[in-house]
Amino acid sequence: MILGIGTDLCNIDRIAGVLARHGDRFRNRVFTPVEQARAERRADTPGTYAKRWAAKEACSKALGTGLRMGISWRDMAVSNLATGQPVMHLTGWAAERLAAMTPAGHAAIVHVTLTDDHPWAQAFVVIEARALA
Repeated sequence: MILGIGTDLCNIDRIAGVLARHGDRFRNRVFTPVEQARAERRADTPGTYAKRWAAKEACSKALGTGLRMGISWRDMAVSNLATGQPVMHLTGWAAERLAAMTPAGHAAIVHVTLTDDHPWAQAFVVIEARALA
């Protein structure tokens, strides 16, 4: 069953401007070290950050809270499998919220997809509750 759906559209040039103005202060407040390392290795560093920003926004919407109620930007983190597939990891209050919205006898799975077409980055998050066998 679907527990939540969220999407977000982010302007890559806007994120590039924030990175130029605020640098590490912005990076460290919003992104985990793993996310930062991946973004800094990429040719399109602002685009990589923008996609992850959009994923965090989309995830907070799928959790039904938006970025309020104690969720921190870094409570939601995107990494990639060896295949390149993005994966969302939740910690802190975001993980607590996910556990609270997951019905007994089910496991929550957070699906995320990212895309960009300059100047736009987009993310879509679906939270599924799958019955335990």
